[in-house]
Amino acid sequence: MNYRIETLISRAEVEKRIKELAKKIESEYKNKDLICVGLLKGSVMFLSDLIKEIDLPLQIDFMNVSSYGDETTTSGNVKILKDTDLDVNGKNVLIIEDIIDTGITLEYVLAMFRAKGVSSVKVCTLLSKPERRKVKVFVDYIGFEIPDKFVVGYGLDYTQKYRNLPYIGAVVFEEN
Repeated sequence: MNYRIETLISRAEVEKRIKELAKKIESEYKNKDLICVGLLKGSVMFLSDLIKEIDLPLQIDFMNVSSYGDETTTSGNVKILKDTDLDVNGKNVLIIEDIIDTGITLEYVLAMFRAKGVSSVKVCTLLSKPERRKVKVFVDYIGFEIPDKFVVGYGLDYTQKYRNLPYIGAVVFEEN
């Protein structure tokens, strides 16, 4: 299948918004311990740039959670491929996501953290597709709300490619 990638959000817009999100997070967690948990693989670029802008002594950890595989839509079955290494009991956790689509994965992850006895758990996502929600989840920090388009870049992939693009692009599939 042929496709092309169109710029949806420029590199400059992404960088500016990350700085804004970091300042909000920094002000809310001032004088509190914070563990930022990135959901692999898509959140890596976002998490890396975000935490560089947060002037707090935070910790980072990762989870690998999948509900997509190599498809462009969620299967609805959430799999934990890697759990956190840090003890989060009694801690403030900020989940860092690349994109929130249906909300199914996030709902599952939030329930896991609550079951682990966290003091608080909040969510920061670079992208949100509210019209695709299948479950109601609250997102504390949103970079950009986007339309229902399949997107790549800045950590997001299409069959494990295009994560390295420094902007958010929409994949436009073309009929042959």
